[in-house]
Amino acid sequence: MEKTNSSLKGRSFLAEIDFKEEELLYLLDLAADLKDKKKNGIPHRYLEGKNIALLFEKTSTRTRCAFTVACTDLGAHPEYLGKGDIQLGKKESVEDTAKVLGRMFDGIEFRGFAHKTVESLAEHSGVPVWNGLTDMWHPTQTLADLLTIQEHIGHLRNVKLVYVGDGRNNVANSLLVGGSIVGMDVRICAPKSLWPAQEVIYLAKKCSDQVMVTSSIEEAVAGADVIYTDVWVSMGEEDKFAERIELLSPYQVNMQMIKETGNKDVIFLHCLPAFHDLETTYGKETYEKHGLREMEVTDEVFRSKHSKVFDQAENRMHTIKAVLAATLGNME
Repeated sequence: MEKTNSSLKGRSFLAEIDFKEEELLYLLDLAADLKDKKKNGIPHRYLEGKNIALLFEKTSTRTRCAFTVACTDLGAHPEYLGKGDIQLGKKESVEDTAKVLGRMFDGIEFRGFAHKTVESLAEHSGVPVWNGLTDMWHPTQTLADLLTIQEHIGHLRNVKLVYVGDGRNNVANSLLVGGSIVGMDVRICAPKSLWPAQEVIYLAKKCSDQVMVTSSIEEAVAGADVIYTDVWVSMGEEDKFAERIELLSPYQVNMQMIKETGNKDVIFLHCLPAFHDLETTYGKETYEKHGLREMEVTDEVFRSKHSKVFDQAENRMHTIKAVLAATLGNME
């Protein structure tokens, strides 16, 4: 697969809803091809001579490393710009920053809080902009999730994916809409107060009639092919630990929930980091304050044969590489 989909050239990648099913599937096919090339040591320097700005308001392990390695493998130079490195939104408006960066860089990645920031960067920079995470959407994560599911199940259409936990966060939003676009049966299982916003549910239902939002674990997980969860408290919400623990403890992914799917081959996914033991500062603090040794997923599930979380983490790199190559690369 050496030729790009012409409809993607020069495009920004801000949210799944901006892309057609065939475009998302093309990106997955390209990611699989690039993954194979990397595994076999085949050069794929489609961004030779390009310079990429990596803007991070929020810290990251997987997103930062994935973009950095993807750029390097593709022949581009990545320049990391952290929260304290530039004046984005402080002494200089997002619009002005976008215009400056667009004259110096060939593409811009942004990971931060407000989705309107990444939209403004795309509007004013004149170069492709890629969303590494905002408060509304996490599209590069969704691509990695879809590639992982495709690798382990063999297809995406009609796959039953159940997201359990905080149904209002960016990962849940992206899975609901992105999964619906590619024909999956996506179910959000959460307390009613943590259901996705109606506008997100509406977008998903425009793409598919296989959309379920429910508080019933029994109803949601029956026949599931994939169980997916995320942290109960996102960055910037650290004051909500006690409230979320009370709300979401019944929604912890444990072996009982895995068994309730009735599917011995069900896979477990998590975008990471996961609080499944006491080997982190957060984990220890949570145990000291709330008495929990595990939060959104038990250590037993996390380390089980069902868990594909590290395949999923690796696939961040391959799918991000596909997005960069398809939107900016010279693949003719």
